[in-house]
Amino acid sequence: MDFLNDTAHRPWPLPNRPWLLYMEWGNLLFLHYPVHPDVLLPHIPAGLTLETYNGFAWLSVVPFKMQNTHPRGLFPIPTASHFLELNLRTYVTAKNRPGVFFFSLDAQSPLAVRGARMGFHLPYFDARMRWEIQKGSTRYLSHRTHKGATPGSFEAHYRPLFPLPPVARGSLDHWLTERYCLYSADSRGHLYRCDIHHQPWPLQAVQVREVQNSLGALLGIQLLKAELAHFSQHLSVVGWGLERVQ
Repeated sequence: MDFLNDTAHRPWPLPNRPWLLYMEWGNLLFLHYPVHPDVLLPHIPAGLTLETYNGFAWLSVVPFKMQNTHPRGLFPIPTASHFLELNLRTYVTAKNRPGVFFFSLDAQSPLAVRGARMGFHLPYFDARMRWEIQKGSTRYLSHRTHKGATPGSFEAHYRPLFPLPPVARGSLDHWLTERYCLYSADSRGHLYRCDIHHQPWPLQAVQVREVQNSLGALLGIQLLKAELAHFSQHLSVVGWGLERVQ
């Protein structure tokens, strides 16, 4: 994995311990929505600072396929290594390390859902999901089925277009995509950080038609047409174990 030696783009050094999990993210779509910060602040755990860009907080909906997922030193498990996933996230910082915070992560692998909920304190939910790819266009559908969870459905049709130039530091595109950790909180309110590493995102322009999106119901809001969208065909990623944020 040569990309582990490519670290010049990172905002801080790699953790000084072995990585824990290998992943490949494929056919990934970013849909970005600006929202007033007051809408999200009640849902942000203590210890995290909600970040804004030009006065707005941002929500991103991210449908993709998780592939070849496996812990370090082990072979992929068929029922937990290849599955569809759909995230709803925002942008936060703690201890001067900007990252992402997930409000929901829908997945079609029951084993991955339970493993991530227990091992990473992430709000994963069971979902019935499928995608169809024809002549370069993707139709992505998801319907949350998790017992006791707020309902959430999503459908979008999208077609990647031309490659985009590397994003400039300080730009909105860079701010939204180049994040190298995630944050989560357990039931007692303890805050954790999980570092990740990958090469800079190879982004493409994308044509999108949003058919249905009720993921914002968790936050009591309705997400309409995205303000900005990106696409990426493939990205290899490694992640470390959780680290307590004091």
